[in-house]
Amino acid sequence: MCEPIIRAGEPADMEGAFALIAELAEYEMAAHELENTVSRMLQDGFGQKASFRFWVACKGNAVVGLALVYDRYSTWKGRCLYLEDLIVTQAERSKGVGKALFEHVLNIARKEGYSQMNWQVLDWNESAIGFYNSWNPTWDGQWINGKISL
Repeated sequence: MCEPIIRAGEPADMEGAFALIAELAEYEMAAHELENTVSRMLQDGFGQKASFRFWVACKGNAVVGLALVYDRYSTWKGRCLYLEDLIVTQAERSKGVGKALFEHVLNIARKEGYSQMNWQVLDWNESAIGFYNSWNPTWDGQWINGKISL
């Protein structure tokens, strides 16, 4: 079994990263909600006001995993790193790719002095919940997520 190479995402990785995002949208039965594009993500990730950072897991020339993060701020805790998505292509799941990506991002959060790392998982996604449980996270059952689409 060949270990994935984890590295910072580059503009040339965006097509492969976006393919993983589309795969996740399909898995979550929400492909009809995917409005983002590769060109918008290139602008948002590498433009003058970059909104996110990402890391990829590669095997050979293929992007098989993605961890996309951005900064958030807690008035109680200070700087937090928000893991928007951790995605591993179906064929590579349960092979250590997700673990390698998650630990890589967790180590970056520690090294860069964040107070915590946050993420969400759908309540029906038992395999993802089981995956995250191996790190003994705190699950928050009190907060209700809100959003307004603009």
